[in-house]
Amino acid sequence: MKKIVLIEDNKDVRENTAEILELANYSVLTAENGKLGVDMINKEKPDLIICDIMMPELDGYGVLHIISKNNETAKIPLIFLTAKAEREDWRKGMNMGADDYLTKPFDDSELLDAVESRLRKSEILMSEYEQNIDGLDMFINEVRNFKDLEELSVDRKVRTYKKRTNIYFEGDTPLSLILINYGKIKTYKTNEDGKELITGTYINGDYIGYNSLLRGSVYAESAMTLEDTEVCLIPKQDFFKLIYSHRDVAIKFIKILSHNLNDREEKLLQLAYNTVRQRVAEALTSLQKQNAENDQVKGFYISREDLARIVGTAPESVIRTLSDFKDEKLIDIKSSKIYVLSMSDLENLIKRGY
Repeated sequence: MKKIVLIEDNKDVRENTAEILELANYSVLTAENGKLGVDMINKEKPDLIICDIMMPELDGYGVLHIISKNNETAKIPLIFLTAKAEREDWRKGMNMGADDYLTKPFDDSELLDAVESRLRKSEILMSEYEQNIDGLDMFINEVRNFKDLEELSVDRKVRTYKKRTNIYFEGDTPLSLILINYGKIKTYKTNEDGKELITGTYINGDYIGYNSLLRGSVYAESAMTLEDTEVCLIPKQDFFKLIYSHRDVAIKFIKILSHNLNDREEKLLQLAYNTVRQRVAEALTSLQKQNAENDQVKGFYISREDLARIVGTAPESVIRTLSDFKDEKLIDIKSSKIYVLSMSDLENLIKRGY
């Protein structure tokens, strides 16, 4: 049974609204002012909040401001109630993050439709989706229930690329968001001398190219496959609909896109401050995790030049470090394939620096 906190200072409205909701099989907790309502929300963690705007002690805007600062309550959908119908009140509430708006007096069907709609949308936005084409399709099919998103395209292109094929080059204009269905892609920058610096490696489930789409700029780096790869191309117009048409959908979609953002930030910090041994160890552990989809897969191949570009050092330094790691029984190398013998020791080396 879904739990709703109803905050309303008018006793008759509060009791009548609670009765309608309880008859529709909702569990309803009521509060007569904003302060009591905030305490109840923090304690009960309801599925939905219905809150009057004009109240003594703490108004509805104050309630919304307080709960939005708490990670445990910020995601709870909120419907405002008000006796005023002025557009500026509606705009202020929605700009602050309210999910819906009902003007008093309202009838039973208006109330229940708003509640059911918000709870259904909340479930969609709280759902976890697989990081692949099936998960993307499920997400898009479900958010089509949102206003302004009914016309999202189902005509997404799937393309395959052979190993060491460029998907796009630095300076190209992005036309789509790219989801890796299977395979591996590196992004890299090239300096005036033609030397490459790898800025990231991506595997199935990763999205690439969204930074340039968001900025409305050309690609700041190039992207090349490291093995045979299949990608799904999401049209630019669909990307913008998901980002700009609906606030809640945008938040959910951005989380799906940036599931590896913290990893990239951490890699940049390591590139700046860690020793070559630490950086090589970090690159090896990262590549091992990307390649080891099960316990039986232990080895992986990467050219020493590509590994050096990931680490940000000369190939000769990488070769020497790999030789040291082999002597220290951290890794083994057979026919240029690298086998990690002790992930825990490599991870300890990253932390210690020696």
